Amino acid sequence: MTSDYRENILFFDDLNLLDFTLLNQTPFYLYSEKTILNNYNSYVNSFANHDHLVCYSVKANSNLSILSLLAKLNSGFDIVSAGELSRVIEAGGDPSKTVFSGVGKTEDEIRFALEKKIMCFNVESLEELFTINKIALEHNAIANIAIRVNPSIDAKTHPYITTGLKDNKFGIDESEVIDAYKEASTLKGLNIFGIDFHIGSQIMDITPYKDSLSKIVKIINDLKKLNINITHIDIGGGLGISYKDEKEPSKAELVKSLTDALKPLKLKIIIEPGRSIVGNSGLLVTKIINVKQTPTKKFVIVDAGMNDFIRPPLYDAYHSIKEMFLSNIEKFKCDVVGPICETTDFFGKDRLLGVSKGDFLVIEDVGAYGSVFSSNYNTRPKTAEHLVRGNKAVLIRSRETVEAILANEKSLLNKK
Repeated sequence: MTSDYRENILFFDDLNLLDFTLLNQTPFYLYSEKTILNNYNSYVNSFANHDHLVCYSVKANSNLSILSLLAKLNSGFDIVSAGELSRVIEAGGDPSKTVFSGVGKTEDEIRFALEKKIMCFNVESLEELFTINKIALEHNAIANIAIRVNPSIDAKTHPYITTGLKDNKFGIDESEVIDAYKEASTLKGLNIFGIDFHIGSQIMDITPYKDSLSKIVKIINDLKKLNINITHIDIGGGLGISYKDEKEPSKAELVKSLTDALKPLKLKIIIEPGRSIVGNSGLLVTKIINVKQTPTKKFVIVDAGMNDFIRPPLYDAYHSIKEMFLSNIEKFKCDVVGPICETTDFFGKDRLLGVSKGDFLVIEDVGAYGSVFSSNYNTRPKTAEHLVRGNKAVLIRSRETVEAILANEKSLLNKK
């Protein structure tokens, strides 16, 4: 995170947060353009001369301005819906550098992706394989496919975001993959293009990648014996970031382990990072509404709610919370909570803060799985988003209005 105190005021890159916040309605998100660029380039530069494509995982943060920023760097994209593909196209991204993942692609989504000539479908089941083939033949098209292997590898991450275990819904079991490729090789609407695996998110150790790769390399060699040739390997599963005091895994170390293992095969490597590109680029700024003392606890109640940022209640995730201005107020232990009618509406528990009503707080490392998870629960408008460039910030998403929330229902209210 690129925030630091200068004369007791918190800066984000070179932006004076206090000055900026006094001119804008809270809560709102801020993203550091510099951090996003540095994170992306760390991956690209680590590959050196090895053929590769970094496909940014759109689900992590799908703001059009962030997608546009990456598209200008010739980034590829990893999508899981037609809506995300529409975002990529609107932002200037190249569909031919886009891979379509996910277990539940609808027929309409498959048609749309074929029409836009995406790079590849990552296929999750035999049923999906047959569906893609059928639609491709109906449209006199050829669909590039990679089969997603479930390698039964524990990525040692939160159980909600692990994706490579045998009991997970994702991919085709490693024991059934060869037969799936044999079947695919007989289907006239398909072109076998690659192989794919994805083991989870917020991965803090590269060992599970290595363990998965050893299985995938064996599958690739077995396929070669059947004259089924693979041109790329898509390595899904996102490196984690440090939210508290964890040792953050090295992007360069991950890439080196991949290139070393795959060099003899001379395959193009595709990776799908999301969190490790945008996660530490984001802040959520919020204002203190009240400080409430009960017989057992003190609560700092802020104007952001779990509808704005759900990671703490959903995953029991830790995020650093900082005072925007360091005052002389003695620090006290408190829970930082929102205004929503749920006990799970919290951002941090037992934090030491020196604040009072009207002060501002900053929640850090919210660039991934923050705004994309936001909702209108309690009919609360979604927040504005800004992109920081040096000592300035530009608006990249306007604050939603209550009128906009009601519009789709209001027009139908008396039409029965």
